Amino acid sequence: MIELTRMNGQVFSLNCDLIETVDETPDTVISLTTGKKLVVMESRQEITDMIIEYKNRIFSNK
Repeated sequence: MIELTRMNGQVFSLNCDLIETVDETPDTVISLTTGKKLVVMESRQEITDMIIEYKNRIFSNK
């Protein structure tokens, strides 16, 4: 799971396996496989970096 920040400042955790797309329009909009959309403060690149770090932690422990 990665930690993200909603536009109102609320921090939440997201299962990154549910992410379908991340767009900057200019706000960052995450579309999930469930059809839900989330608008967050982090940039597309920051989210990508968080996912890579998270996946590295998971796969390096095996």
